[in-house]
Amino acid sequence: MTEELTYEQALELLDRRLKRLEDGDLSLDEALTVVDEARTYLRACEQRLEEARKRIEVRPEVASAPAPADQARE
Repeated sequence: MTEELTYEQALELLDRRLKRLEDGDLSLDEALTVVDEARTYLRACEQRLEEARKRIEVRPEVASAPAPADQARE
């Protein structure tokens, strides 16, 4: 289920779970269930951020290579 969630959706669901915990109106069993759900959404957020980081990461060998325009001047 969490594989289909966007970062924003997972973050919203995580926020809702955390607010339920902050309200303090849950029994111990309910709170433990909500904590498990929150962890699931937190992991989904972390995965989406890692995927995004990998997409924008600049590799050192690519960053240090001369640009095509620089090669033409040599």
